[in-house]
Order: sequence, then structure tokens, then C-alpha cells
Amino acid sequence: MPVKIRLQRQGRKFTSIYAIVVADSRAPRDGKFIESLGQYNPNTNPATIVLDFDRALEWLQKGAQPTDTCRAILSYKGVLYKKHLLEGVKKGAFDEAEADKRFQSWMTEKEQKIQAKRDRIKNAKSSLEQTKLEEEARIKEARALEIEKKRSELMESEAPVEAAEETTPDAEVPEAEVPESSVPKTEEPVAEAKTEAEEAPEAEEQPEAAAEPEAEETPEAEEKPEAEEAPEAEEEPEAEEAPEAEEEPGEEDQEEKK
Repeated sequence: MPVKIRLQRQGRKFTSIYAIVVADSRAPRDGKFIESLGQYNPNTNPATIVLDFDRALEWLQKGAQPTDTCRAILSYKGVLYKKHLLEGVKKGAFDEAEADKRFQSWMTEKEQKIQAKRDRIKNAKSSLEQTKLEEEARIKEARALEIEKKRSELMESEAPVEAAEETTPDAEVPEAEVPESSVPKTEEPVAEAKTEAEEAPEAEEQPEAAAEPEAEETPEAEEKPEAEEAPEAEEEPEAEEAPEAEEEPGEEDQEEKK
């Protein structure tokens, strides 16, 4: 039965993780498996690999065929290199102690490379964050300077207006006081003389204007029927009663004489 070392998909969409399993090559990808050897998480940088080293080496020695991704994982963890050294020991190229020594030196070098990569990624991340912070600080400082500049310009533009408002009442007060104290005293007689001179001709002109209408109105008064109304006033009984009143005392005098 051909056996394969392959990945079995797990986890959520777009953030999936994979189990490293030994399964029958005829089984579905996510179907039954014989044994689980570890887990592979490509979402981290560098990728996180958890692997049972001895069991993976044993399955390789039994003839299990890894897929391309699993082969890269096994090479990364040193399983393939260990298998290569053990084959050299079997052939008599070197003894087992030399194989262990070579493998340990390789693992130390590999760990140093991995740690250097982690440090490089960490430093790059921290430097990127620092750059972002510096950029944000620079933008904030530029905005603050711009706001301060606009505020100073606004204050400078408002300062002359306030100064003009403060100085305008002081300048108007003496100007208003001077005419009140001096100008009316000197100008009042002149104004009175002017008014008298203006009124005099007006008074002279008024009789002339009045005389002219009187002369014109005289014939109008003659033409009106006022003269005809005069006899009506004479015919009133009041004029007749007057002689009666005069006769009454005359009769009384005669009686007294008698």
C-alpha cells in the first residue's frame, strides 16, 4: 500500500492551518489518515511548524513519499538531512558520532538563521511602526503650525479693527465738546441777525401781498349780494320794537303829570 506524507486542511477560510499526516495515497485529501505527525501554520512569519521528528524520520525510512510541500517542511526541520546522514553511516562513510556531530552543527546554524530572520522581521516591524509614529507626529506638528499661523493671522487682522474701535470714541469726545463750548456762543448772534434780516423782508413782503388781494377782492365784495341782505336786517322786528319802548315811558310821564 503506497503511503504518503501530506497536508490535511483545517481551520477557517483564508486563515487555514494544515495537519501533517501519514495517509493512504488513494484516500481523499481530507479523508482518513493513518497517523498525524504535526501541524503547519503558514499565517505567521516565519511559518510555525510543529513536527514529531522521530516519527517522521521513521516513516521516511519505511518508504513513505512526502508531497512537495511536506518535503520542504521536512527539509526545513532537518528530517531529510538526518536520513541522509544515517544512510552514510550504513554505507560506512563515517560513524554515527560523526553523523550526530554534523547534524548538531547544521541544526545550530539553521537555528541561527531562523533567529536572524525573526529578529530582522521584528526590527523591520518596529522600524515601520516607528516610521509611522514619526510620520504621524510630523503631520500633527505641521497641522499645529498651520493652525497657529492661521490663528496669528486672524488675530493680526482683528487687532487694527479693535484699535480703531478703541481710538474712535476718544477722538470723537473732544470734537463733540469743542462745538458745544465755543461754536454756539459765537454763532448764535449771527444766526439771530440772519433770522431777523430774513424776517424783515418777509414782513415787508407780506403787506404787499396782502394789499394786492384786498384791492382785487374789493370789486368781488361789491358784486356779492351782501348789499341786498342789508334791508332784510332793517325789516326785522327788532327795529320796530325800539320805538314802542320809547313810547311806553312817554305815556307813563303823561299819567304822572295828570
